[in-house]
Amino acid sequence: MKRIVVATSLIVIGLAAAISADTLVLTNGRRIQGELLGVFGREIEFEERSGAGRRIVRIPRNEIARIEFVEEFGSRNDGNRNDVNRNDVSRNDDLLAIPRGMRERQVSVSAREGWADTGIEVRNGQQIYIQSSGEVRWGPNRRDGAAGERNSPFNANRPLPDRPAAALIGRIGERDVFFIGADQGPFRMRGNGRLFLGINDDVLDDNSGTLRVIVSY
Repeated sequence: MKRIVVATSLIVIGLAAAISADTLVLTNGRRIQGELLGVFGREIEFEERSGAGRRIVRIPRNEIARIEFVEEFGSRNDGNRNDVNRNDVSRNDDLLAIPRGMRERQVSVSAREGWADTGIEVRNGQQIYIQSSGEVRWGPNRRDGAAGERNSPFNANRPLPDRPAAALIGRIGERDVFFIGADQGPFRMRGNGRLFLGINDDVLDDNSGTLRVIVSY
């Protein structure tokens, strides 16, 4: 039986523009369209959408073969949409060991809009876990996931100059910036304050795309 980490074991497929939904593919072959709502220990919460309406279901991870996400690129202002058809699969067959009882929040991190407020207040020494999916475009012919650009050169203008461009990063309050990338943690917080997420880039105006991030805290 296949087992996946929901946020990293996925295939992004092209769908018609009229169908804006994630697809949950079960190990028995059943496909459920809707939206991923969150990950809770060894279960995922999913809103199933069909002609009969909508309902929220919880499904054990070991019954899930994969989740197919629809990724949208283009500026929010112009409303343009370009679905991406990718066959490159980032796979990890070991379940992320997130301690039971942790709260979770899903955050959309736009590559164009700077820091995203998670709404989470963290404290010094607290451990959090990060699961991310999606890709961002951050320049001509440049498209990367949360890990950022490979062999990225030093750039003094980025929030973290010696870390990969376009990688997922975090910030506590207004000062403490730390690297996340594709790592899932645990990350030990180095201060008290509000948690923000962003990408490691110095020019945001030409960016597009969004990273989906699930924060367990």
